Amino acid sequence: MTIRPLRLLGDPVLRTPCDPVVRFDDALARLIDDLLETVQEPGRAGLAANQIGSSLAAFSYYVDGQLGYVINPQIVALSGTQSGPEACLSIPGVSADRARAAQAVVTGVDLREEPVRVSGTGELARCLQHETDHLHGELYIDKLTGGERRRIIRQVYQDQAGHGPG
Repeated sequence: MTIRPLRLLGDPVLRTPCDPVVRFDDALARLIDDLLETVQEPGRAGLAANQIGSSLAAFSYYVDGQLGYVINPQIVALSGTQSGPEACLSIPGVSADRARAAQAVVTGVDLREEPVRVSGTGELARCLQHETDHLHGELYIDKLTGGERRRIIRQVYQDQAGHGPG
């Protein structure tokens, strides 16, 4: 297992929809191990494969002590609403209030191609939605609106220009 470096905003892999996993081999097992190892770093809740440079549809999560992964995830149920702070490892140093479903259910498979179903509320629901979006090439900032969107975009550009927040 290896803690892999993160891809950051501007890297095209983050904007490219991931490919469904069709080969369940040693390379996939290594990717899953790396996703699980990398997501356990302090301050992390979820990690999509494209955030560490892979184009395969898989993510890991580590929320409230619950560690797991899903290959070929699909959101099959969303209900309720929650709004709260959201951030992304690929856009360091910024966060924004973002509306999400309060409950989410994701299905997919594990390394043995056995069905996986993950249900979550609160932070886990937010994580499941956030990571599934990543696999479609979407970032949480894409759905921000109004002043919040302008604030985040301005902060991202300042950070990328090396001026820091200001």
